[in-house]
Amino acid sequence: MQPTRLFDFIQYQKENYPQEKAFGHRSGGEWKYYSTAEMIEMSNQAAAGLLKMGVKPGEKIALVSYQNRPEWTMMDLAMLQIGVISVPVYPTISPREYEYIFNDATVTHCFCGDGDLVDKVRRAQLNVPSLKNIYSFDPQSNATHWKEIFDTSFLWMVETMRKTIKAEDLATIIYTSGTTGDPKGVMLSHDNIVSNVLAVRPVLPVQAGQRVLSFLPLCHIFERVCSFAVTYIGASVTFVGTDNLGGDAGDLKAVRPHFFTCVPRLLEKVYEKIYGKGLELKGVKRKLFFWALSLTNDYEYDKKYTGWAALQRTIADKLIFSKWREAMGGEVQGIVTGASPCPAKMARIFSAAGIPIREGYGLTESSPGICINRFEPNGAKIGTVGPVLNGIEVMIDRSEGDYREGEGEVLSKGRNTMMGYYNKPDKTEESIKIIDGERWLRTGDVGTLTDEGNGVRFLKITDRKKELLKTSGGKYVAPAPIEGKFKEDFLIEQIMVIGDAQKFVSAFIVPAKEVLKEWCNTHAVAWTSLEDAIAHPKVQARYQASLDRYNPNFSHIEQIKKFKLLNTTWDAVKTDGTEAELTPTMKLKRRVILQKYSKEIEEMYG
Repeated sequence: MQPTRLFDFIQYQKENYPQEKAFGHRSGGEWKYYSTAEMIEMSNQAAAGLLKMGVKPGEKIALVSYQNRPEWTMMDLAMLQIGVISVPVYPTISPREYEYIFNDATVTHCFCGDGDLVDKVRRAQLNVPSLKNIYSFDPQSNATHWKEIFDTSFLWMVETMRKTIKAEDLATIIYTSGTTGDPKGVMLSHDNIVSNVLAVRPVLPVQAGQRVLSFLPLCHIFERVCSFAVTYIGASVTFVGTDNLGGDAGDLKAVRPHFFTCVPRLLEKVYEKIYGKGLELKGVKRKLFFWALSLTNDYEYDKKYTGWAALQRTIADKLIFSKWREAMGGEVQGIVTGASPCPAKMARIFSAAGIPIREGYGLTESSPGICINRFEPNGAKIGTVGPVLNGIEVMIDRSEGDYREGEGEVLSKGRNTMMGYYNKPDKTEESIKIIDGERWLRTGDVGTLTDEGNGVRFLKITDRKKELLKTSGGKYVAPAPIEGKFKEDFLIEQIMVIGDAQKFVSAFIVPAKEVLKEWCNTHAVAWTSLEDAIAHPKVQARYQASLDRYNPNFSHIEQIKKFKLLNTTWDAVKTDGTEAELTPTMKLKRRVILQKYSKEIEEMYG
């Protein structure tokens, strides 16, 4: 029977592809796995414990952990099957945001991972009247261990309540990252998410029994849907952190995954390390490395090479690219990236090296998938987010804006469209456009649909509707494509285009520190600090050369006329009490950056 509720997926796995290693992670230096049957048994006992505590259907319980872990999934399943609403929360948000979310959702209990999370939640609890109890997945003196709630006497009630849960029931409230103000709670039903899992499943290059790595936060709908999808497929999931992915002793080597999801920033970091190691090589090895890298420049999906071009790539694969694949475990069949735009260069380099990258697109409000580039022939195009998923429709709406030819706001429609924003009917009304009596989700993204002539249409996202700049001359500029192109330069780690209400376009550039340090060493620039380096005339000239190289890709009004190198790194977490420049999904908080560097903006336009 096809699953209709989220907890049906683990039951489907038990009946069709029972796994001895269904979910696992590293615990105390050792790998610990739970079978499909153990996952179900423990989630049932946790659900029974909640019922014994007096938890009622409709109550909201928060989940927060620095790293994904089987216990998180068990508690999620426990809540889902008894009608309790799970509220997954990012571990890195500020105390004020904890308080806001817990009060908005009237959270009654919170289950925490390790580190300082119990302490952070306890501080928030002082201003959250509804929050009764805090539990920890690891033994801690200041919280009840989560297994203490386990119960078997109420298992009969779990079974009874499971039967009452309907597909249209609210399953979870996921709070957006709040780039434009307080977070909004996205209400998603079982059917919202299940429909997306069913649409995504055929797209993933994963088979029953294969290994999947999971490190993107499960509190993000992207990774959560992937987790349900690979559970449905019958794959084994290993949860890891991002701090031990690479190297000979890293988790990629240890797990040897066939598939994983990631954000583009991770690909960029991996590439920066690869490039940095290439710079350290000497003589013939260095020439071979950069020769192989140059062969990726013209890569396109499904492109066929013959003769000398094919032989070159065979040699490059044998000498260079095979080592990259082995460093990533040697078994990767595909990677899906999302949450923010993927630079075309990243997709080209990794895919050309035999590590297939496919970009997808969606929103929390769309549960999340709307489009994904496929892994089969003629199903992917670099620079796009792929064809629309089955069961979903996309429309390009040009009725409410000044757009370039063929562009407009991307609207989507399907079973995956959210129920609405919790406690915010006005915001819900703003986000939904009624056309001929049907609900269309306003994505807030600007895009266009391309026709490749083979019956496949690809969606290309060109910018965020709310992030369009308007110069003092009245011309609109889309920053995302410009930023994406400039990030192809290995010396640029981060960039933000500015120019709203200004005469011309400028940019803040955060240098890739380690790569810049190596560049300085090979170009007779003494390295003392990043601050000194970015002031050096040779370094300034090198970044100006980057502008000269990439600016011709854009119209005159879109070209960056001035830039400012910053002695910093934009992060999703700040320890100095200031507001982070990135969201937890690594998107730029433009408002925050503009406020922090208002003086530098004045200097550039003074």
